[in-house]
Amino acid sequence: MTVTKHKSTISSCLIKSPNLLYRSGSLSQPTSGDPICIMRSVLGFVVLILWSRVTVGEPQANLLQDGCSLFNVRNASAFAATFNDTLADLRSSISASNSSLFATVHRPRAPQSVYALFQCRSYLSSADCLACFSAAEGHIRRCGAAHGGRVIYDGCFLRYESTLFFDQVTPSENRNSCGVRNAATGGFTASVRSLVADLSAATPRIPKFFAAAEREGVLAVAQCVETVSEEGCEQCLAAAVGNVMRCLPSADGRALGAGCFMRYSDESFFPANRTVDLSPYLTNSGDSSRGTKFQGLLNFRYKDLKNATNNFSEKNKVGEGGFGGVYQVKSSTVKDVAFLMNHNFQVKFLGKGHLKNGTTVAVKRLAIAQTSRARAEFQSEVKLISNIHHRNLVRLLGYSSKHENFLLVYEYMANNSLDKFIFGDKRGFLNWGQRFGIIVGMARGLSYLHQEFHIRIIHRDIKCSNILLDDDFQPRVADFGLARLLPEDKTHLSTVFAGTFGYTAPEYAIHGQLSEKVDTYGYGIVVLEIISGRQCNDLKLEPATQYIRDWAWKLYEQDRLLEMVDETMDPNDYSPEEVKRIIKIALLCTQFTVAARPTMSETVVLLLSQTDVALQLTRPAFIDASEMIDEEEAVE
Repeated sequence: MTVTKHKSTISSCLIKSPNLLYRSGSLSQPTSGDPICIMRSVLGFVVLILWSRVTVGEPQANLLQDGCSLFNVRNASAFAATFNDTLADLRSSISASNSSLFATVHRPRAPQSVYALFQCRSYLSSADCLACFSAAEGHIRRCGAAHGGRVIYDGCFLRYESTLFFDQVTPSENRNSCGVRNAATGGFTASVRSLVADLSAATPRIPKFFAAAEREGVLAVAQCVETVSEEGCEQCLAAAVGNVMRCLPSADGRALGAGCFMRYSDESFFPANRTVDLSPYLTNSGDSSRGTKFQGLLNFRYKDLKNATNNFSEKNKVGEGGFGGVYQVKSSTVKDVAFLMNHNFQVKFLGKGHLKNGTTVAVKRLAIAQTSRARAEFQSEVKLISNIHHRNLVRLLGYSSKHENFLLVYEYMANNSLDKFIFGDKRGFLNWGQRFGIIVGMARGLSYLHQEFHIRIIHRDIKCSNILLDDDFQPRVADFGLARLLPEDKTHLSTVFAGTFGYTAPEYAIHGQLSEKVDTYGYGIVVLEIISGRQCNDLKLEPATQYIRDWAWKLYEQDRLLEMVDETMDPNDYSPEEVKRIIKIALLCTQFTVAARPTMSETVVLLLSQTDVALQLTRPAFIDASEMIDEEEAVE
């Protein structure tokens, strides 16, 4: 593993550690009369803070900061023996099969006491964590017989002292490290501010004090040392937020110190399956808080859900999907639902669909056969999807299965489904930035289901009505948990048709062949709808434009793609070249040949590329009308 350093001219200043004096640095030029420079020459001890850009492919090898105490121990030989044993114990702990990527060692009774702590970012693999430790170990040995030292990499943190420091956070020592490239998108700064504020609020409440999240093209992580208190973590991250925001509008920024670490970027630097749903850890205080502290999957009583939805009244109904109706909770009195959940806390409603803490939930009644097998499959899938947490997937909160009806309880999306905003009564509300965010978010959610969750899940029914929008108009894919699962050892399977006319890939509609590329096809159709403001099939239009995919291909062949753009969008609000690029990606997703379509993870990469990628598009062999699935026979 290569350790990367970026050399800079730095000036030095003293940082007061609780136990020791450290020398740190900034990127300003030193003055000739700087007393610290004089002290440095007198002591003959140089300590550097080294900043560097990310090493692509080796994030754990990117050295961010190092420092050594200004004072040496008295008994250097005794210290060396104890220090060697301490590092060996740390390595042993990190190398263990059950390692949590965190370890502490303390030897208070040795001839020279040593306390040491090592922590990896939780998104690293065990092998990468061990490699990062090796780099940190080699580097910190340069401190020689110093009373203490610390090394911070992008991937890990190593510190030792002669006195106990495990519970210290020293927020005053927190510093930032900013990238040299500015973000390309205009809304990036606002997205960073929102996301890092949420991370700062949520991380102290998350086990092991680590969270990774992505939102609107921003990826970010926050982490505190596991041995600090929740209050200490809050204090450290509060300082980190202030420092990391000073990096804006840089596309990459970090805040680092002895107690915590925070980073944001417009490029991926952690696996997508390590993201955390922050909403359960956010309270209702503060601008960034929108979630509720739900703790695990909840088992609802059927009679309470029935009462809360007014016996599944049509007045409470907010949608109808392929598996059943969706209802918003209603309660005329708090007493009706005071004990709605069989759980260790009480949930009460203030009014129609609103919990006392401001949360609204949606109840989905499923139209599934009432058999013991169906019940077992239902409970099995509920347990599975309860572990699915992604920013772009609707979250399951609870269920009920002890009655003739199977019920699922989801987080409620106040903005309802995407179709209302594309070709419904709210058409024209979404600008291009919001539409593009929805296009990217959908792709990320599906990519997670296909390749990043531990069991591959195929949705099979991607359409605008199955894409919900949260308060920030970020997309949440719904109904994914009711799809069949694709075994890891198979590339495709055949099953009963369960799609919607117009969105369904031809190989699935005709032959019943199911793969994740079926979702890619449906996704491409939805993208065309988002851009055009039209439904995939609309017989009220003139024949040349009735079928959205056919129309898009004709415009593509004639180099007239911009004629497809929704006329309700402000032409000054979008880049024509960007819109054409996204339409081409949608056409690639709807290729007739399965192998020609990209995976959803490949689609995400295409969407986020800033240049017009040369796409190999082949005009589809359109299905003959006599072979089409009749619209009335398609499962809605």
